Amino acid sequence: MKLLKPSWVTHDGKPIFSVDIHPDGTKFATGGQGEDSGKVVIWNMAPVLREDDEKNENIPKMLCQMDNHLACVNCVRWSNNGLYLASGGDDKLVMVWKKAAFIGPSTVFGSSSKLANVEQWRCVTILRNHTGDVMDVAWSPHDVWLASCSVDNTIVIWNARKFPEIVTTLKGHTGLVKGLTWDPVGKYIASQADDHSLKVWRTMDWQLETNITKPFNECGGTTHVLRLSWSPDGQYVVSAHAMNNSGPTAQIIERDGWKTNMDFVGHRKAVTVVKFNPKIFKKKQRNGNAPRPSCPYCCCAVGSKDRSLSVWLTSLKRPLVVIHDLFDKSIMDITWTLNGLGVLVCSMDGTVAFLDFSQDELGDPLNEEEKNTIHQNIYGKSLAVTMETQLSTTVIENPEMLKYQQERQAAQSAIIAQATGPDNQTPKLANVVNGESLEDIRKNLLKKQVETRTADGRRRITPLCIAQLDTGGNPSVNSAALKSNLLLTSASKIEPMKALDSRFTERSKPAPGVTTSPMFSVCVRGKEASGHKDWKVKEDTSSDSEDKGTQRIPPLAKRKADMDGVEVVEKRKKGRPRKDTKIMMNTPILMEKETSRLPAPVAVLKLPTPTVQKSFSLQVGTDPVTYVEVENEVSVVAGARISQLRCCREKSEWDIVLPSRIVLTAGSSDVVAVACEDRTLSVFSASGRRLIPSIMLPAPMSALHCSAFFVMALTASATLSVWDVQKQVALVKNESLNSILSGTEATVNQCVLTEQGVPVVGLSSGKTYCFSPSMETNLIVDKQDSLVQCADFRNCISSLGALGATGPLAITQGRNLSAGQLASRLSSAPHHLQQGMTLAFLENQLCSSLLLLSANEYRHWLLIYTRFLVSEGYEQRLRELCKDLLGPVHKSSSTSWEPKVLGLRKRDLLMEVLPVVGQNLRFQRLFTEYQDQLELLRLK
Repeated sequence: MKLLKPSWVTHDGKPIFSVDIHPDGTKFATGGQGEDSGKVVIWNMAPVLREDDEKNENIPKMLCQMDNHLACVNCVRWSNNGLYLASGGDDKLVMVWKKAAFIGPSTVFGSSSKLANVEQWRCVTILRNHTGDVMDVAWSPHDVWLASCSVDNTIVIWNARKFPEIVTTLKGHTGLVKGLTWDPVGKYIASQADDHSLKVWRTMDWQLETNITKPFNECGGTTHVLRLSWSPDGQYVVSAHAMNNSGPTAQIIERDGWKTNMDFVGHRKAVTVVKFNPKIFKKKQRNGNAPRPSCPYCCCAVGSKDRSLSVWLTSLKRPLVVIHDLFDKSIMDITWTLNGLGVLVCSMDGTVAFLDFSQDELGDPLNEEEKNTIHQNIYGKSLAVTMETQLSTTVIENPEMLKYQQERQAAQSAIIAQATGPDNQTPKLANVVNGESLEDIRKNLLKKQVETRTADGRRRITPLCIAQLDTGGNPSVNSAALKSNLLLTSASKIEPMKALDSRFTERSKPAPGVTTSPMFSVCVRGKEASGHKDWKVKEDTSSDSEDKGTQRIPPLAKRKADMDGVEVVEKRKKGRPRKDTKIMMNTPILMEKETSRLPAPVAVLKLPTPTVQKSFSLQVGTDPVTYVEVENEVSVVAGARISQLRCCREKSEWDIVLPSRIVLTAGSSDVVAVACEDRTLSVFSASGRRLIPSIMLPAPMSALHCSAFFVMALTASATLSVWDVQKQVALVKNESLNSILSGTEATVNQCVLTEQGVPVVGLSSGKTYCFSPSMETNLIVDKQDSLVQCADFRNCISSLGALGATGPLAITQGRNLSAGQLASRLSSAPHHLQQGMTLAFLENQLCSSLLLLSANEYRHWLLIYTRFLVSEGYEQRLRELCKDLLGPVHKSSSTSWEPKVLGLRKRDLLMEVLPVVGQNLRFQRLFTEYQDQLELLRLK
């Protein structure tokens, strides 16, 4: 590694608060204090990289100086495409600069002619909205948005494609906001403020994702900036100015659950700036050795008020290098070259330093394809950005499609207007250069061109020479620059450090007798420091000989979701005769006229049974309100214990007498069912008329439920039966629950009978099953916590459906899975896993609604499922869904397509689905195809 401090990079002794290297690596910008204004300077990178170029007087060092800011400049940032430079300052303004072409030479105001600007950079847009000093600016990936933060406690998101349009203003900090960073794909933006908090915001709805305060509670005092940084793999955010056990740290926040278990430890004063290397590295292969797979890792530079700089690799257990007393004052900003091998640092003392690493020290950078693969594994494709980029020039071919697109844009505009408010609207500013608009300059130049016509009528334009920049052939900076290439050997203030293990310790105490600098390390929060206590975050079983005994933290290890194992539902035994869904009630019937009770068959009891009470009363119906009162053993006749039941419904009452003690009762608006101690089940009408003879059950009753004319009985031997007493058919006959209870300690804790007569059984393990008579098997219909905890479909819920649909599925799952209840569950899973689990959850909800015969819930989840398919780009699934809803266009005797599902016409559902499809231009061909088919059917 080489270190140099180019003394010719200066703001005439004034502080330099920010530095940023251009994406092409040919230049860099600095921002800070000028003589009586803010100063932005663009410098040539070549004299920094090569000593020969520095000595060559024909190679300019300063390229352009801009003094437009009225006060100190706190931040300068190049756009990702390198076309623009954004700067923010104490004058509350954000200025966007662009290189001007075909403009005459200019000089730095107030200087001699020798200080000519080699390049012309002009302010093309001034962004006015903040009411306080602008502390930081940041371009989003793909340059879709520009974010700025201020001491007015807000973050403003600007539309970078339509300056000065404001997308939204993020409010929530209660202190000065001093740092911003985007994640690598633009899904989140993080901000840090003096209110001792770090907030992560979602870009899909600009709402707060998480608020992290614990690592900053101990922080005292303040720093001029709080420049945090997001790792290039997207898995870590590292903050500035955190504290652990009263020691200054840089807090490491994991994207997986926003955990704060680790931090960079060792700086003696508050950390002011953190900057990740844009490259992801892998271990460099030794010559002659066969390539071995290794976990990728990241590189991070940390600067502090203690004037020192530390550089970390996430594959080492100590910093790669620490440079003490690099400056005379606090470090203010850090920037890396795009190739990842050079880092430029600026300080409040008005100087900069450049560190030049080799690949032997950092490793081999991953290529873009490998990097994109990592991003897709964590996030999936950034559809919001890629679709906007790809579809911005798409021609809308269908007028209906145009209507839905306009409705979508109007809705988005309304959301933006609501978020920003009237106070945040700013008038659009013309792009002005020296008092003249760029458009006027272009027109004037065109007027000067000489145009002639040839004999054959062709136009010929005589080239017009436009004055080039006059550099005077003399560089405009101090040529007596001091450049010191210091090789890192054993310099006292430059310490090469030991390797960093994935088993981290608390902030290490100085070893006895050592009084030099504190030990730099990554620590675990909340544990006592005791040398090097081991703790595991992730384990790497790398067997490299030079790293023996050292476990590593691969920051890019794919995280596996902690998913519950799904119980396998046993199939019914082969050979059992299958009949129609509704089979006759071939159940043992006990005639009313009996002299003695039948002996009970021996059954293995698996489920609890209620105890027999002397008397009890309960409500068994709500529409109308129905109460039953039971009095057991009112008399004993011929050894039989006579019991009495009284039913009160509205203004009517009726009584019945049964020859055994009553154990359970249940009722609905149509029937009342009574289970007795002698294993008999009796069913009566709403007026007390017996509907069927007593049913003899195979075992004592465990649970009894009624719905409409349906009666469900669950026995202690874990058998389930459902009857339709109106039609006198058995829907489910003595179905054993052994398949769902065997091998577990779970027991039944919930039973539900839907209005359509579908039985649902919930277990203490959280699983819920529904028996399908047509398929003759138990099917899982629970909410599957492992899926719902990662499912993110809030954007797919319409305002009308935000409360969710009511029905047996919602009752079974215990709650409506609305948007607000999922807000805290977005975080931990990588996008591709979250996407897959959301898809699985929605399809499970759709199938469960179908199984439970719940039409209202089926329609509700169908529309949510469609919106998710449209937003995530699942074209094949979407086409298959539309095909099923449309059915055959021409009648055919061989088709098995049913025109209705749960009483809903499928083509009516398709008419509801198509407007959702029409909101995505990617599917306009599919939209047009099915719209035409529906129109053809309508005309028929």
